[in-house]
Amino acid sequence: MADQIHTPVLLERTLELLAPAISRPGAVAVDATLGMGGHAAAMLERFPDLTVVGLDRDTEALAIAGERLRPFGERARLVHTRYDGVADALDELGIDEVQGVLFDLGVSSLQLDRVERGFSYSKDAPLDMRMDPTSPVTAETILAEYPESELRRIFYQYGEEKLSPRYARRIVEHRAEAPLRRSGELVDLLIAATPMALQRAGHPAKRVFQALRIEVNGELASLEAAVPAALDRIAVEGRVVVLSYQSLEDRFVKRELAARTTSTAPQGLPVELPEHRPGYRLLVRGAELATADEIDLNPRAKPVRLRAAERIRRTA
Repeated sequence: MADQIHTPVLLERTLELLAPAISRPGAVAVDATLGMGGHAAAMLERFPDLTVVGLDRDTEALAIAGERLRPFGERARLVHTRYDGVADALDELGIDEVQGVLFDLGVSSLQLDRVERGFSYSKDAPLDMRMDPTSPVTAETILAEYPESELRRIFYQYGEEKLSPRYARRIVEHRAEAPLRRSGELVDLLIAATPMALQRAGHPAKRVFQALRIEVNGELASLEAAVPAALDRIAVEGRVVVLSYQSLEDRFVKRELAARTTSTAPQGLPVELPEHRPGYRLLVRGAELATADEIDLNPRAKPVRLRAAERIRRTA
């Protein structure tokens, strides 16, 4: 089932970048965004001495991945947690350091393809958008309870939506008469609130749905904790690969990797002292994009931005 509904993005490039680290005897890799296990299965098949720790907040995805990875036995260790729980997960498994880490950010194929999860603005569904179905907060909750100023903030901050004030005001006006319960209702409201000239520039709901999804799941806050925590657990000569699908994620990853790969020596120092040398080095220049062939194979790869780094020494 998973093979039919999920094609891992940039699979071969990801394996190529991680291989020098995770092909070693006894290596451990963290798939911090396990999904349905596509990347994890490929790693376990390609590297027979590798153990993969797979993290995911989505219980349905974990169940599917568990079946897919069952043939690998104890080499696949699955944990129900958000990716900012990476340190605790490794501690509970008694793992001090790892040789590889993969973050494949954004919404999984499972979540997009399950209409009832409410992630897509193209199909009518309950306003849910939870990656973890056990979480109490849904998109419906946010639209019903957040004040206009907070709705405006999240639409602008997480969706980079220029019409945030207009949309937030219309939502508050609508809910005074009737609650918004379905994605189709929200889409209709947003289209009606959008000037015709701007509707031709892209679907009016795209950025608002992105913003709601990020808020429902605490994605950016989780990412800002998860990436540093994961980098801290990578062994010397270990590697990290991050796949981002929207600019907010990619900007944070870029900043974090830049900080880890830049010398801390004060300007003007004639010699860089060892303690100022960076702990990581970049493996790719800038952000790599998917090739035309990759996009033809998997259209969901079109927005991906890949960044990768290798740990070269431990820092204080």
